[in-house]
Amino acid sequence: MNILVTGGCGYIGSHTCIELLNNNYNVIILDNLSNSKNNIVEKIECLSGKKVKFYEGDMIDKNILRKIFKENNIDAVIDFAAFKAVGESIIKPVEYYKNNVSTVLELVTIMKEFNCKKLVFSSSATVYGAPEKVPITEECKIGGTTNPYGTSKLFVEQILNDLYNSDKEWDIAILRYFNPIGAHESGLIGEEPNGIPANIMPFITKVAKGELSCLNVFGDDYDTPDGTGVRDYIHVVDLAVGHIKALEKLEKEGKGLYIYNLGTGQGYSVLELIDAFEKASGIKVNYKIAPRRAGDIAECYSDPTKAREELGFVTKKSLEDMCKDAWNFESKS
Repeated sequence: MNILVTGGCGYIGSHTCIELLNNNYNVIILDNLSNSKNNIVEKIECLSGKKVKFYEGDMIDKNILRKIFKENNIDAVIDFAAFKAVGESIIKPVEYYKNNVSTVLELVTIMKEFNCKKLVFSSSATVYGAPEKVPITEECKIGGTTNPYGTSKLFVEQILNDLYNSDKEWDIAILRYFNPIGAHESGLIGEEPNGIPANIMPFITKVAKGELSCLNVFGDDYDTPDGTGVRDYIHVVDLAVGHIKALEKLEKEGKGLYIYNLGTGQGYSVLELIDAFEKASGIKVNYKIAPRRAGDIAECYSDPTKAREELGFVTKKSLEDMCKDAWNFESKS
C-alpha cells in the first residue's frame, strides 16, 4: 500500500513513518518543515533501510496535493499536519483554526477527487474538554474544550463525521492521543521543535542539558495527589504502532468510522514525571512552580480498553523508557 503521511517529518509523523516502512508500506511524505528539521527524511531512511518519497509544501495548497495524488497511487492518508501547542493556540487562535481545520478540508476534497477514501486522523484527548470522568472512555461526551487547539480537533472530528454520514464509502479512523513523549531508541530522532519547546518533555531535557535555565510547572493547586496536573504519557513509538493497528483495521474491516483513545491508562503528575526523568538520567531538573496556565485541566488519562479489544493495541514502554529515550535523544542532539 502507498501511504501519504502529511506532517510526516514531525515528531509523531516521523516515528510513524519508520513503523510503516518496517511493516512494508510505501511512504510518501508531505511536510512544510515549519516545526521539523530538513534532515529528518534522511534519518527515517537510515533507521528503516528504505526510501521514502518527500514533497516539501503546505497542505493548504491544493496544487501540491493534486500533484502528489497524480504522481502516486495513494491508497490511504495518515494526517499529522497540525499546530499542536495548547498555550500558543490561546494566543494565536485564528492561525490554529486556519491551519488545523482548513488543511483538512483541502485534503479530503482532493482525496475525494482521486477516489482515495481511507484516512487515519490525528486527533487529541483535548476534545473531551474537562472530562466528565477519568479514566476517559470513547463514550465520554466531547466538547467544552478549554483551548483553540482542542476546539480545532473537535471541529475536524465533526467534519469527518459529517463526511462519513454523507458518503459511507469513506473509511476513517480518528485517534485521540493522550500525551506522547520519548524518542526512538536509537537516539537519531525524537521531539525536536523549532524554538522554545511548547511540550513538557523537550523542555525538561533542554533544562537538564543546560540549554534552558528553568522549567515552569504550571500550577500546584489542582485537585490531584501532589497538586500538579496529571496526564497519560505514552511513548511515541507505542503511539506510532497504534497508527499501524488503525490502518490494518481499515484494510480489514472495510467501510466505517472508528474512534480510539491511544494512551496507557495510567496517569502521572508533572512532579512524578520530573522525578522519573531525574532517576533515568541522573540529572537534577531545575524547576519552579508558576501560576496555572490558561486552557489546562487537572487530570486527563485514558481507558485504553477499546483500542486493546478492537485493534489489539497494547503499549509496551514504561515511563522510565520514555524518560530514558528522551534523554538519549537530547544527549546526542
